[in-house]
Amino acid sequence: MDEAMVRQYFSGDHFANHLGIELLEVGPGRARAKLEIDQRHLNGVGIVHGGAIFALADLAFAVASNSHGQIALGINVSIAYHKGVSSGTLFADAEEIAFNPKLATYQIRISNETDDTLASFQGTVYRKRETLEQITLRRA
Repeated sequence: MDEAMVRQYFSGDHFANHLGIELLEVGPGRARAKLEIDQRHLNGVGIVHGGAIFALADLAFAVASNSHGQIALGINVSIAYHKGVSSGTLFADAEEIAFNPKLATYQIRISNETDDTLASFQGTVYRKRETLEQITLRRA
């Protein structure tokens, strides 16, 4: 795994950047990201919007699933929201739970700074033959 290549590739995720999501850690089949909650992340009742939580989990999922250097695209995801919050910092920790040449499955736990589980996300990816390096070179 080339961590620098993975980080460079995902620095181009404009939506995650717009939301303020920061990639903290990258490893083979895993990733950790964070989101500092501010007003733009709150829904009409004053708690963090489910879409913001989903986007945080989705970035960790994308990074973990592409950490092997091969392009991986989500084909199925689900999320369960367990607890609402309106301030603080959220973390998404992604872990690979099944891997083969074509498909891989990941579990992502979303928590806050006191380690309360706020949501659980699970996703499956289809692994293409194309690599992150090939995509990055085409972008240049």
